Amino acid sequence: MPKNEKVILSGTNNDFKGKIEYDENDREIVDYHNNSSVRIWYNVEPHGYKPHWHDAMEIIMPVENDYEVIIRDVKHMIKPGEIFIIPPGCIHEILDPVAKGIRFIFLFDLSIVRNLKGFAGLESAFINPIHANKSSYPRIFDEAFNLLIKMRNAYFYGQAYSEITIYSSLMEFLVLFGANHNTDSKLFSNAKPRKQQQYVKEFNKLLEYINENYMQPITLEDAAVNIGFSKYYFSRLFKQYTEYTFCDYLTIRRIRAAKELLADADCSIMDIAMNTGFSSISTFNRVFKETEGCTPSAFRAKRNEET
Repeated sequence: MPKNEKVILSGTNNDFKGKIEYDENDREIVDYHNNSSVRIWYNVEPHGYKPHWHDAMEIIMPVENDYEVIIRDVKHMIKPGEIFIIPPGCIHEILDPVAKGIRFIFLFDLSIVRNLKGFAGLESAFINPIHANKSSYPRIFDEAFNLLIKMRNAYFYGQAYSEITIYSSLMEFLVLFGANHNTDSKLFSNAKPRKQQQYVKEFNKLLEYINENYMQPITLEDAAVNIGFSKYYFSRLFKQYTEYTFCDYLTIRRIRAAKELLADADCSIMDIAMNTGFSSISTFNRVFKETEGCTPSAFRAKRNEET
């Protein structure tokens, strides 16, 4: 554990994570306070949490005793002084602790920063869970850990401009891991270092292009031409960089935009389908249900109940 770590047991903003609520699709209903978009829990509960998901990014930081998380049938044992990052929308289960312990659980709504230029490329570094410690991330771990401490202190001590402070530190945190991801020698390992850097820049530009044009009928061929690759070579590199096929990535981006638009009760389902790049309302309904487990109308109804 980095030095100068101070465990907060009390403060002006006490949040003790105990029982949480889920909707019928096992999505956690995140109880943000006062229209905030961040929640940090001080968790000492002797029980775990069933398989669930949420739209927020989650970061777990044990302070005392281990914590076990299962994602895609893989068990992750997180020890005190380590960091575990769970991407938005990722189904995960937290097992009952074997002993009483202390851990902090961070939840961040990334929707308020997703429209920043370059964020689409940055977010690609967080497609899969990240288990970080001094061994796995030696160059950046101490700085990342201290940024979490800074966020936690701002939250629990109710500092002036606390949410701005938290999101400023969060962006630094995300950039650290994003830059580490982009310079990882395993990425585009068959290419020379200069080519690796070029590919990272090109794919970040492409993800930004998708972010700005997902509502248009973009094809794999269009995307390949956009960065000057054959579609076959492009498909292989795109999957390596994002771990998704091009079509799956585009669908995920469109569904995320649709979920945001569904919060507007004045926007019809038909308009949402057309404004997010789907060819028909039937295709939109089918794809949305496949990815979210419910129809767009049902999703809107549940969201309205929560608010």
